[in-house]
Amino acid sequence: MSDINEMNEGLRWYVAHTYSGYENKVKMNLEKIVENRGLGELIKEIRIPTETIVESDGGNEKETESKIFPSYVLIKMVMTDESWHVVRNIRGVTGFVGPGSKPVPLSDEEAAAIIAEDETVTATTSVCVGDTVDIIDGIFSGYTGTLAEMSPDGNEVTVVISTVGRDMPIKLELKHIRKA
Repeated sequence: MSDINEMNEGLRWYVAHTYSGYENKVKMNLEKIVENRGLGELIKEIRIPTETIVESDGGNEKETESKIFPSYVLIKMVMTDESWHVVRNIRGVTGFVGPGSKPVPLSDEEAAAIIAEDETVTATTSVCVGDTVDIIDGIFSGYTGTLAEMSPDGNEVTVVISTVGRDMPIKLELKHIRKA
């Protein structure tokens, strides 16, 4: 019996290291091999942890997907000689995470945290405090001002505009401004 078969801990999450940019190709090839060879009992699930980032440029919002752990693929599998060889021999895989050639499974807590993080949405914006912005909606539509502050959640901003020779701070929602 080999070292890999002796390490069998049942169905667990393992992390395979890949060449940069090969994550999707590795996932796709592994899914095909599992289907073609009937290895569904050994390799149950393959994930590339990603997060959806919503970038806001005033009125325009764009969703992009970003890898949380570039160059890594999570695989829920039973570690046997056969499953180890299948994963290890896929083009683009450099090995498993663990000392030497001994893959170490993630703890249940680590796996749950990564999977929960995989399902989050992060909001970002292309404006920063100090930027000149145009107000594109509301009573002050058409005014230009300076972004003075942003709320911690990034949804509300304070813009300072000049009107009648005075600086006046205005609280607005982020979607009502855009970078000038």
